[in-house]
Amino acid sequence: MADRSAGRAFVGSFTSAGGRGIVAADVDPETGALAETGASDAVADPSYLAAVTTSAGTVLHAVSETADGAVAAFEATGAAPRPIGRRVPVGGGHPTHLAVSQGHLLTANFSSGSVSVLPVGTDGTPGPLAGVMRHEGAGPVLERQDGPHVHQVIPDPTGRWILSVDLGTDSVRICALDTAAGALLPHRETVLPPGTGPRHLAFRPDGRHVYVLAELEPVVVVCRWDASAGLLEPVGETAVVPDGTTGPAYPSTPVVAHDGRHLWAAVRGHDSIAVLSLDATGERAALVTTVPCGGHWPRDLALDPTGRRLYAANERSGDVTWFSIDAATGVPQPAGTLAVPAASCVIFA
Repeated sequence: MADRSAGRAFVGSFTSAGGRGIVAADVDPETGALAETGASDAVADPSYLAAVTTSAGTVLHAVSETADGAVAAFEATGAAPRPIGRRVPVGGGHPTHLAVSQGHLLTANFSSGSVSVLPVGTDGTPGPLAGVMRHEGAGPVLERQDGPHVHQVIPDPTGRWILSVDLGTDSVRICALDTAAGALLPHRETVLPPGTGPRHLAFRPDGRHVYVLAELEPVVVVCRWDASAGLLEPVGETAVVPDGTTGPAYPSTPVVAHDGRHLWAAVRGHDSIAVLSLDATGERAALVTTVPCGGHWPRDLALDPTGRRLYAANERSGDVTWFSIDAATGVPQPAGTLAVPAASCVIFA
């Protein structure tokens, strides 16, 4: 068996588009290169993944992004992910994202506009659905914002708050998690510029700033985050494509450097990775450049644990491309590619 001390990567993919489910790969510690070791198609369309550490080892959680949305758990230490337990319904349609917080699994259900809560057992497997919080509202882009469409759910760095990003209502909802009841308790809703369609957000390492990437307009909204009050306050926005860009540009995922000096954003259609510099306050972002993503339709972007390499999951070209990051400029340099049909996300565990 290969030496896996350097770490492992897992790639989600759409089985409905020819993907092989969850693909496991070893990571070369010197180059960051991925070498596939196995795959599992035990659940349909495992488009997003999260990892938890248990006494028995690493457990992967995967959404099943289908109309009757579900989650499933996988043992992650072998060459190929191995299913643990059963597929568990989430009570929502097309879950696109999930996160683990305070012993619970949370899913963002896009088509039903809701967030689901499921307890996680000591073995890392999800238990039966505990609760569903449904968003309400709509936005001005009628063909995309006819109602709520939750695209991401994520805990803040303190673990006290849960933020859910809603593309359909141009807002981010902030909730507390009642762990005894398995329920989300609404706290605030932060309204973002109309028609931008917020998709995903990322926290700065200082825990005081948040960068919300929009899908319907190629911009990132810079926000202050007050964890003591559970308050998200927009303070500005910056384009993630150059002035004069024509053609489709649908941003997907933001990533912040470990030192907080740069932000990267994947942009589908434009098929680029935007490089933004962040000032010392974290409140001003400036577009430095864009570089090709190495494929077509970068659905996800991930930083490796060292912070030295960036990985793009290019859905329509069916590959994961990795880049070495120039520490001074933040500009990614292409370093390699692994074929992964219908790739949708990359995580490290």
